[in-house]
Amino acid sequence: MSIVVFSLIGDSKPRNRRLFFDVVARLTQVVTIVCFFCGAVSAADSQVLVSERTNVRVTELASGLEHPWALAFLPNGAMLITERPGRLRYFYQGELSPQFIKGLPPIHAEGQGGLLDVVIDPKFSVNRLIYFSYVRGTSGGMATSVARARLEGMTLSGLDVIFNSNPMTEQSRHFGSRLLFGLDGALLVTLGDHGQRSWAQDRTVYPGSVIRIWPTGGIPDDNPFVGGPESGQALFSYGHRNPQGLVMNPANGELWMHEHGPRGGDELNRVKAGENYGWPVISYGREYWSWVRVGEGTHKPGLAQPVHYWVPSIAPSGMTFYSGKLFSNWKDNLLIGSLKFKTLVRLELGNDRVVHEERLLPAEYGRIRDVREGPEGAIYLLTDAPNGKLLRLDPA
Repeated sequence: MSIVVFSLIGDSKPRNRRLFFDVVARLTQVVTIVCFFCGAVSAADSQVLVSERTNVRVTELASGLEHPWALAFLPNGAMLITERPGRLRYFYQGELSPQFIKGLPPIHAEGQGGLLDVVIDPKFSVNRLIYFSYVRGTSGGMATSVARARLEGMTLSGLDVIFNSNPMTEQSRHFGSRLLFGLDGALLVTLGDHGQRSWAQDRTVYPGSVIRIWPTGGIPDDNPFVGGPESGQALFSYGHRNPQGLVMNPANGELWMHEHGPRGGDELNRVKAGENYGWPVISYGREYWSWVRVGEGTHKPGLAQPVHYWVPSIAPSGMTFYSGKLFSNWKDNLLIGSLKFKTLVRLELGNDRVVHEERLLPAEYGRIRDVREGPEGAIYLLTDAPNGKLLRLDPA
């Protein structure tokens, strides 16, 4: 088509000039129709998506990541990226370092297990500490652990394991795990039920809970179950299935978390100290092998209800409250990755409930594993695949 157009441009005859402008008009119509139906205009390494409140440019920053799970921003503008098989990567000034950061502990990568979340210490500029969750494995099984270490160049030093979830399991699923520093400096960690449903209701064990510890691994005196069994004193909340999103609302400090349901029944919860969120006693999901509902129903006295739930499941992973200035129309919205539908879910909230939901991104990008707001207000995503990608979302 470009050859024809250029040949017509060079022709001075009126008939051909009219033909040229007719071709341009028809091409414009075609492009408009294509953009309307696909909602996107592609560029070499970016794509513009038409959404309800703002147009979004999606740019691929890096590829070749093996099942990336989480990212964290460093003060110098670099990013740390975890790969579930057990590697920690360094991304800086548009380049993914081919070298892996050294000094990780032994990591058991099986099923859903491996190297999971990573966050930096609130005082990282002074102490250079990072924290990460991972799955450890022994002859007795596997379970979630949390460690911290100093990042010195491309090496971790002073490794300290600050938490081990017990008991261990032979099931290679439901390890969680997201990390979040609270306003008081305590570290919150989400833990899946490790494939053992009953553990989520047992306050003497940790799987199926949110725990709260000091960065050194100590137990805060004001944890809700201090004074009970020693093995459960780190508990903050319980009755969770497999939570893979945990954020703080910057407007009021409230904790929000989402978790995977079974077949249906993914939940969005406000997390409060001492609450029981019901799994597996109540659920909005069904068993994988039948249409039978899980548990005793959807409600029971003393068990917390979700703010929102999804049927069918979206398989949520990663979440952020948007508080930046680039996407002004998304202020205070929740952005959640969907593994199942390979999309980014945008939620508008009002009176502590979801009042509107929009699904962004075409499925071609793949399973969205992590969602983070960057220091400059852009949104960064990781896609979960053998050739996973790092994406950036900016206003178009």
